[in-house]
Amino acid sequence: MKRSRLILGILLLIVAAAGVYWWSDTPLHLTREEGTVIPRNALELAFENYHEDVLEVTEDLNLPYAYLMSLAVLECSGKKPAGKRFEKVVYDRLQKVKSGEKRKYEQVRHRHLKNASDAAIENLASSWGPFQLMGYKCIGMDVEVADIRGDDAVYYGAKWVEEEYGHLLKKERYKDAFHYHNTGRTYPRSGPPQTYDPMYVERGLEYIKYFEKRLKEMESGT
Repeated sequence: MKRSRLILGILLLIVAAAGVYWWSDTPLHLTREEGTVIPRNALELAFENYHEDVLEVTEDLNLPYAYLMSLAVLECSGKKPAGKRFEKVVYDRLQKVKSGEKRKYEQVRHRHLKNASDAAIENLASSWGPFQLMGYKCIGMDVEVADIRGDDAVYYGAKWVEEEYGHLLKKERYKDAFHYHNTGRTYPRSGPPQTYDPMYVERGLEYIKYFEKRLKEMESGT
């Protein structure tokens, strides 16, 4: 019996080690939706769909190209159009701000929502664009939801990143930056990450290496 348990334990360790190796060799095995396999070409897809726009905006805003490209993979799997994600919890909180039950939600106050329809609040409670910027963020940026979900989604998403946590990127604190984008807080000093996907940050750091390499290849003409 003891020998059987020992053999079983060894087999489990081998499987776990193989899984770690497989993940490191294939950084794109899951999308943001738990249990959904991500296309193996998601990095290339992001490059095809967002390279030019991201390169332009990073030059304008002095942001790291590889970080924003990696963010597009993490948040929308490189797809264009990027799609949206509705957040019921956010919707309920915004409704409470509109009714006066809640004084504010981040920068959103009653005066911003008093004439808003349910459909408009649903848009504010959804995330948009390649970086999946929440709709209500447009209020603090003094733009419309249409701006962050339309043709200028890359620019406005990057602009929000620059204003919200660009200081982390200037110091190349990419681990903190990825965690902040997903949670609104820097990476915990102790304990596990608080991201919806525990591998979110680690994957982002791996993707940065890929896009840094691609950019160098583009610049050298190889």
